[in-house]
Amino acid sequence: MLTIDEINRYSRQMLMDDIGIEGQLKIKESKVLVIGAGGLGCPVLQYLAGMGVGTIGIVDFDKVEIHNLHRQVLYTMADIGKKKAVIASEKLKAQNPHCNYIVFDELLSGENVTSIIEQFDVIVDGSDNFLTRYTVNDACVLLGKPLVYGSILNFEGQLAVFNYKGSKNLRDLYPQPPNPEDVPSCSENGVLGIVPGMTGTMMCDLALKIILEKEVMVNTLLLADFKQYRFQQLHLY
Repeated sequence: MLTIDEINRYSRQMLMDDIGIEGQLKIKESKVLVIGAGGLGCPVLQYLAGMGVGTIGIVDFDKVEIHNLHRQVLYTMADIGKKKAVIASEKLKAQNPHCNYIVFDELLSGENVTSIIEQFDVIVDGSDNFLTRYTVNDACVLLGKPLVYGSILNFEGQLAVFNYKGSKNLRDLYPQPPNPEDVPSCSENGVLGIVPGMTGTMMCDLALKIILEKEVMVNTLLLADFKQYRFQQLHLY
């Protein structure tokens, strides 16, 4: 059931035919895990909390650093040196106390990934390295969990929904992870501050579509060029 406060809080989205009371209850009952509370994770977490996802898991072992602040807008100068997952949960709880926040202040690895992921319905991967991405992907395939995937660099973002109702997964796109030294990173090549915000918001939208059982793009990698505002879909067969 929804409380009076929840009905008032979510009234504007509940007015939409695609959501309504039934959809809002689905959102409230859903459990979403967000891996990485950084550039992509911050907007995903903020909008998941804003829309009323019942249980939100946060996986991150890192601390807030000053160079994070231009894009990780969940944090402030006062948070520098503090653990991201812990601070994120505190900020989100202040934003929406109706959600349940579960903090995993630890490095995700082959040893703990299954026990963490199996607790949730939808997995959103905003991690920044291929080792974690493949670890998460393989666990989602093993456990039958839908995975919202995203990555960013410079002016560009990539998004996909993997392992949803029998759809392709990351290894169908890239069978093996590349050598780390061959992969450009934001720490070496930079990223425009708004790019993770825009990409992360789109990732949250994909997670919402899965929760509400709406049509979702599958077997597709979306390439978003925010410099030229060009969008390209690569279809996986």
